[in-house]
Amino acid sequence: MESGNPLLDDYVLSLTGVRRPRVCFLGTASGDADDYVVRFYREFAGARAEASHLSLFKRRRGVTDVRRHLLEQDLIYVGGGSLVSLLGVWRGHGIDSILRDAWEAGIVLCGLSAGALCWFSHALTAYYAAPDVVGALAFLPWSFTAHYNSEPARREEYHRLLDRGLPSGYAADDGAALHFVGRGLHRVVSSRPDVAGYALRRGPHGVIEDRLEAQYLGDAASPALVAA
Repeated sequence: MESGNPLLDDYVLSLTGVRRPRVCFLGTASGDADDYVVRFYREFAGARAEASHLSLFKRRRGVTDVRRHLLEQDLIYVGGGSLVSLLGVWRGHGIDSILRDAWEAGIVLCGLSAGALCWFSHALTAYYAAPDVVGALAFLPWSFTAHYNSEPARREEYHRLLDRGLPSGYAADDGAALHFVGRGLHRVVSSRPDVAGYALRRGPHGVIEDRLEAQYLGDAASPALVAA
């Protein structure tokens, strides 16, 4: 939901293979902030998608049967905010196990910031203070951090932790997205030129960081998008 830049949103919608997909927004990481929910509907409601949201902080959730609703979606979109809060609330409500069922059923899962960190086994978050590792959902068995180009302290801390035994993993610049099919990285795409993803692992002489070039979605020469 980048203001004025729908490229990544269009990309994840295309992965559903449905002309007007059912999309549910989970704004848990922001405490279901009203302005975030409104922004989601502004971007997705109408001809673009059949939009809905699930609130876990409001008495009126917007959904009666949570499990059924989530498993009926074509795409589940997770917003940013506090990863720690998101995981605690999801685990308390059983959303984590429902999302695993959704993933295994082939529903497209996506998110930004905390909504990207949550899918990995080890997530480097810096929402409250200095970067720290949080054990997340582990759908993807690697470590991960976002905001790699905009928050230099993340890169420094990620390298330090990898050198001390943190599992190998990935990072993404702002505007870059890692597209996984199952547990395998399928491609890196971006809504901005000159940003990238990264694969990182501990080597015999320190951390090895490989830049993963991103396909810029605004390039007229980009190949047609296909469902994965």
